[in-house]
Amino acid sequence: MATRHLLPLPFVYKTLPRSRSKSTTTALGSALRSFSSSTMASPLPPKKVLVPIAHGTEPIEAVITIDVLRRAGADVTVASAEKDIRVDACWGVKLVADALISDVASTTFDLISLPGGLPGSETLRDCGELESIVKKQAEGGGLYAAICAAPAVALGSWGLLKGLKATCYPSFIEKLPSDAILVESRVQIDGQVVTSRGPGTALEYSVALVEKLYGKEKADEVAGPMVLRDQHGVEFSFTEINPIPWKFDSSLQILVPIANGTEEMEATMIIDILRRAKANVVVASVEDKLEIVASRKVKLPADMLLDEAVKLQYDLILLPGGLPGAQAFSNSEKLIDLLRKQAESGKLYGAICASPAIVLEAHGLLKGKKATAYPALCHKLTDQSYSENRVLVDGNLITSRGPGTSMEFALAIVEKFFGRQNALDLAKTLVFI
Repeated sequence: MATRHLLPLPFVYKTLPRSRSKSTTTALGSALRSFSSSTMASPLPPKKVLVPIAHGTEPIEAVITIDVLRRAGADVTVASAEKDIRVDACWGVKLVADALISDVASTTFDLISLPGGLPGSETLRDCGELESIVKKQAEGGGLYAAICAAPAVALGSWGLLKGLKATCYPSFIEKLPSDAILVESRVQIDGQVVTSRGPGTALEYSVALVEKLYGKEKADEVAGPMVLRDQHGVEFSFTEINPIPWKFDSSLQILVPIANGTEEMEATMIIDILRRAKANVVVASVEDKLEIVASRKVKLPADMLLDEAVKLQYDLILLPGGLPGAQAFSNSEKLIDLLRKQAESGKLYGAICASPAIVLEAHGLLKGKKATAYPALCHKLTDQSYSENRVLVDGNLITSRGPGTSMEFALAIVEKFFGRQNALDLAKTLVFI
């Protein structure tokens, strides 16, 4: 190694003559610079994180955790507790893991985070290999966490909340073990254990995990671009101009296209929440295969290819963001043609994050409309007069700003179709408010 050759330099220096030639001085300076460079500390390896998933895992909780931690630079391994890496999460959302739990049994992690959902939490609880991994983490003083049902169903069952303050999904709070200290905070940190309540607290939970791993400065750095709410847990609202009734016939039909580089948080929240509201959501890949690799490398299989999806009729078409994904949408002639027909016929359409600017504006689909978009892309909007709004409805168009506004975006759609009370009830179920 270079360092070994350079270590004797101080001793060589003593043998140098007092009057050094320019070439000797230059050589010494070069050697010293090389020594300094070779002995500088190399960048620390990324923090290693395990996020186990199973059939019935809550997709919002899993995907947000993975996405946010990868934004922070963590090396996140998504591991399936099933026999296959392909998992059917709640609400028909499909996820593809990076590995099986058995593949990571000997790996040391800086953090293990369990998403909730049923029966996903029960499967995680019953996975002996995962139990051993998490118990080893706890015994070694490592950081571990769980959200929604998982604190009670998994951590509590394993005896890993003894004497600790913990929270969980409201209907599971009484199922926390008697030796835990029950609290109802949205995110609870007690030493090396972090717990949280549900899908609506997943962003707060994930940012808290970033802070535990990297510190507050990194957490703030990650949180800023996501356009988070100023105050979590409060009632949501949206801005509406030129209001019209949003209607559908017997069944609400919604198309959500996805592509490589789509923002997975946005897509997952939209799909999950609208399916909770009983909408028939078709997830269509604009790529030449069903499985796409999203912005933060989450693998999401679609229901069908866009070629098949364009044959159907939709009450609403919604574009998630993510810059590469939005560019793929913009380059898809079939999708643009479908959107143009949707808009020209007065039907409903919408977009979030990069897509209002990169897709709708670029193809003339915001003409005569007010819209918002991801803050750094609002300059691309011809009309920026309403661009500061988190969620904006203008007649048959709905637009929004980014990952941190996705839940408000989806709930605004629920409100437009089903009324304010139904949207509020769903928001409470999600523990968003």
